[in-house]
Amino acid sequence: MQGPCPCGSGASYPRCCGRLHAGGPAADAEALMRSRYCAYVLLLEDYLRHTWHPDTCPQPLTLEAPAEGGPTWLGLKVNSHRVTGADSATVDFVARYRVGGGSAVRMQETSRFLRIDGRWLYLDAEG
Repeated sequence: MQGPCPCGSGASYPRCCGRLHAGGPAADAEALMRSRYCAYVLLLEDYLRHTWHPDTCPQPLTLEAPAEGGPTWLGLKVNSHRVTGADSATVDFVARYRVGGGSAVRMQETSRFLRIDGRWLYLDAEG
């Protein structure tokens, strides 16, 4: 993929989430969260599984393209990134999407992340 990264960082996809999708490490929880949003946009199920804590990763994880009834992702806004410990952090964000011709949906979440063996993983959502 060329052009701007779907995560909304302003960087090109190859210089942003593309590096992580190719196996590069996430510098912090926010970078991982952005790359996971981008993976939902690009339907990268394997990447999502690889970056999900094994204790909370759903099995199976199946994504659907918009043409198959899945969401069309409209944008991401990161509200905050908080380091909560030496190897833990939270990211509060809003993601917008639409299913079919329906109205846009605003999903707000505070995600929790853990760093295990130097690698950031999505754990779950607070609340």
